[in-house]
Amino acid sequence: MKHHVLRLTRGTDLRKGIEDYYSNNNIKAGGIVTCVGSLYHASIRLADGETVNQYDARYEIVSLTGTLSSNGSHFHISIASEDGSVIGGHVSYGCLVNTTAEIILVSLDDEYELTREFDETTGYNELVIRQKV
Repeated sequence: MKHHVLRLTRGTDLRKGIEDYYSNNNIKAGGIVTCVGSLYHASIRLADGETVNQYDARYEIVSLTGTLSSNGSHFHISIASEDGSVIGGHVSYGCLVNTTAEIILVSLDDEYELTREFDETTGYNELVIRQKV
């Protein structure tokens, strides 16, 4: 297991920035350990699997978690508004960093092969985990 630390700056798409980092560093299996930062625009898909809400205001990132495989990522976020209320869900493209996003990632390439394959029971491409020997 190897740790990576990165910082995304204002205007960067949070999801794309993380995926680009994984791609540029040839990481095929990994996850998000922690993230602190802020957004000025959030694009979050809700639990119904279809509705994507857009939020335009200043938000603190209070939680970001997720996995990344060789053929896709899956991230969830919780963000707090200026009055402290929290919203969250699936990170869609379009979550734009306000001041910073300080992120610690882990790569698991030495131990696991992670892929996403269609699962008939859910209707989504779901994580498939294969431990390397």
